Amino acid sequence: MRIPCPFCGSRDSREFVYRGDAAPARPTDGGLGADGEPMFDYVYLRDNPIGELEEFWYHAQGCRNWLRVVRDTRSHMISAAVLGAGHATGGQA
Repeated sequence: MRIPCPFCGSRDSREFVYRGDAAPARPTDGGLGADGEPMFDYVYLRDNPIGELEEFWYHAQGCRNWLRVVRDTRSHMISAAVLGAGHATGGQA
């Protein structure tokens, strides 16, 4: 599979580290509700959808930037790859 990095061009997926679904939002209160359930849900309860999914990928063996990649989980076809919003560039995670 090849991932189109906005900085490096089309690169082999082995240069990247998959970091998961980009949709879940971290609990704003730290997930420390009365029973910690919001944080538990955020960390452990994930869907496994069929079709397009927006994911985080880290270009570890390249420009060291975070990317938001839209990938079809059936065919692994990538329809978009942009700089990951909310993440630092230049190797700072």
